[in-house]
Amino acid sequence: MVASIHPSLFDRMVALRRDLHRHPELGWEEHRTTDRLIGALDDLGLPCQRPLETGLVADIDGSPDVPVVAIRADIDALPIQEETGLPYASDVPGVMHACGHDAHAAMLVGAAEILLSRSEPLPAPVRLIFQPAEELGSGARSMIEAGVLRGVGAIFGGHVDRHYPTGTVVAVNGTVNASTDGFRVSIRGQQGHAARPHETVDAVVVGSLIVMAVQTVVSREIDPTHPTPGKDMPMRSRLSTRFR
Repeated sequence: MVASIHPSLFDRMVALRRDLHRHPELGWEEHRTTDRLIGALDDLGLPCQRPLETGLVADIDGSPDVPVVAIRADIDALPIQEETGLPYASDVPGVMHACGHDAHAAMLVGAAEILLSRSEPLPAPVRLIFQPAEELGSGARSMIEAGVLRGVGAIFGGHVDRHYPTGTVVAVNGTVNASTDGFRVSIRGQQGHAARPHETVDAVVVGSLIVMAVQTVVSREIDPTHPTPGKDMPMRSRLSTRFR
């Protein structure tokens, strides 16, 4: 359907994706990537806003007095050396788009062109969000704090997945991907004499036990087909049960 409406859209988005792939940038360093995406949207006549130093937002008009529908793509790369040998492989040593964010960004630009080509007004305004620093776990929060979700009633995102044939679109109910959260664990040991280790509490050993035990929570105690933590027991309960 896309090819019949926009004969060159596919080829242009492939070219955009490969350009982004050749010039990957790590989280909070996506300056060229952001500039490249601004240029692609400028070619469509779509003005952009840059709420942060990297990343951008663009709005497409729709029916008034209706909550905005947002579509989000991430744009950062990973600290990985590319060894694919592809003609459009990364030109940046030690940095690669190994998680498909180059494709996500190009797909969102393509979606913008399709939406702008409609002859009828959109049933709701659409906001395109190009999010930086997804891999660092801090980009989404920073964009939200910058106000990119004001007036948004629903938001959609997607992810390429090599487990499905090209051209297949997969949607499921409920949680699909994991999120990144930080936490701090404090371990209090008890000092003593090396000749009487049984009277001490070695914090290093305790910390090592926690690392190994937490690793096995996912691999040995939770159904691998369900996101962690399981719906029937929060992570706090699982850990307190193991370390009581």
